[in-house]
Amino acid sequence: MSAQISTDAAWRRLHERATAPYRKAGKFAWHFARGKLGRDPVFRGLIERGLIGERHGRVVDIGCGQGLFVSLLSAMSAMQAKAGEWPLNWPATPATARYTGIELMPKDVARAEASVGHLQPEPRFVCADMCTAELPPSDLVVILDVLHYVDLNAQEGVLRRVRDALQPGGRLLLRIGDADSRRGFAISQWVDRTVTRIRGHRVSPTWGRPLKDWMALLKRLGFAVQSIPMSEGTPFANVLLVADLEGH
Repeated sequence: MSAQISTDAAWRRLHERATAPYRKAGKFAWHFARGKLGRDPVFRGLIERGLIGERHGRVVDIGCGQGLFVSLLSAMSAMQAKAGEWPLNWPATPATARYTGIELMPKDVARAEASVGHLQPEPRFVCADMCTAELPPSDLVVILDVLHYVDLNAQEGVLRRVRDALQPGGRLLLRIGDADSRRGFAISQWVDRTVTRIRGHRVSPTWGRPLKDWMALLKRLGFAVQSIPMSEGTPFANVLLVADLEGH
């Protein structure tokens, strides 16, 4: 029987596997992937809290950027397939995932296709506006830090379409900034604008809501919602909303 790996060692191995494909897309893509996966607490948090379940095999990633989430899904699948590589206290994630990434910026879509377009099952990347893009039937929809780029009415429109695309047992993972936490929210908005400029994109206006308003909106749309602080180790006011369709 092989020895079980520690969670820290497993995370380091997962980090290496998920970011390695970006080397071939150039230094920017690789360093961005390593920094994002290494410093943002949401990715390890999703795994350790069991928020990506085995049944979540059809994934839609809205605002997917250069496709880091599908690379992470693929690396998780590979580690679970080898004895001793997946910690006993980490819940299982999908053995395979049918992935659709939606991204407005053509440069990011190009980086995604160049870096992780070879993965199997083959990921699908769509260069489109999240407000109008077709959302395929899905078990899991992920929206991390992008919904604030559209106004309040458009935010609700996206969430309604997400609800309609989710299948029975479906889940939405939505990370937002809590506008009630003024300092943390302001810092996150400043960093967001800075990163947007570095990535060569135009800086757009943003629209936030207090956490209570986000939760009220999701409940009104038929979701059962729990909120999880997701800013550990950062100065931000980020909160992860785990929204499951009620009655499913």
